Amino acid sequence: MAISLVITSGKGGVGKSTTAANLGTALALMNRRVCMIDLDIGLRNLDVIMGLSNRIIYDIVDVVMGRAQLHQALVKDKRFDDKLYLLPAAQNSDKNVLTPANVVDIVNQLRPDFDYILLDCPAGIEQGFQNAIAGADGAIVICTPEIPSVSDADRVVGILEQTDMKLAPRLIINRINRQMMNSGDTMDVDEITKHLSIGLLGIVFEDSNVILASNRGVPVVMDPEDNASQGYRNIARRVLGESVPLMTLKEQKPTFFQKLFGRHQHKH
Repeated sequence: MAISLVITSGKGGVGKSTTAANLGTALALMNRRVCMIDLDIGLRNLDVIMGLSNRIIYDIVDVVMGRAQLHQALVKDKRFDDKLYLLPAAQNSDKNVLTPANVVDIVNQLRPDFDYILLDCPAGIEQGFQNAIAGADGAIVICTPEIPSVSDADRVVGILEQTDMKLAPRLIINRINRQMMNSGDTMDVDEITKHLSIGLLGIVFEDSNVILASNRGVPVVMDPEDNASQGYRNIARRVLGESVPLMTLKEQKPTFFQKLFGRHQHKH
C-alpha cells in the first residue's frame, strides 16, 4: 500500500514540480513503484519536466467528471518499465472543479498498486493546497534560503501541524548557493531548520543543469554525476528510511595533485 506525500511550499517558484519529478524518478530508479499526481490545475508542468506532455490523453479532471477511468488517465513513463506513472493536471479547467474528497478517493484507488504517491501541490494556501494535503499521509515542504520563502514555508508548516497527517512534515532546502551560504549572504541550513523546527530531509544545490534537464524533459536525477542529482538521490534514500549524511556545504578546494593533473574539472 502506497505512502502518499504532498510536496508543498506556500510560495511559488521554489521548485516543487522539479522536486516531485526528481524524487519520483529517483524512487523509480530504486525499484519503487511511483505515481505522481499534478494538482496544479490550469498551470500543469510536471508533464513538461518529465517529457510526457505529448502522451497525455486524459487528465485528473476527466477522471473526476467521469469522462475517463483512472487507469486511462495514467501516463506511463516508458523509461522505467512499470515503475513510474503520472496523473496529469487539466490545463484548461476551472481550478475549483476538484475537491479534497476527490483527491482522497483517487489516492485511495491508487494505493494498492504503488509504493509511493507524490502529490505536486499548487502554490499558495487556497483550495488547491487544501485538495493536495487532503490526500497525503505526510508532507515535504520546499523552501529556498531566502527570507520570503522561509516565512511562507513557516505558514505552511503551521497549517500542516493542524491536520491529522500520519507522518511529521519534513523539509528540503532547494537552490542552495554554496558560496553565498559560506560567506553568510543567505540564511544557513541550521538557521532555516531551527526556524521551521521540522526535520531536514535534504538539501539541493543551485544547478543550471536542473533547468536544462527540465527543458529537455529528462529529470536531472537521471545523470548520476550531477550535483543536484546527488541531492535528490540522497533525499530519495532518506524517504526510504536510509541514513545518508548531508552533502558538504564547504567549498571543495582542489588538492595540489588535482590541480597538477587537471583532475578537478568543474562541471558548471
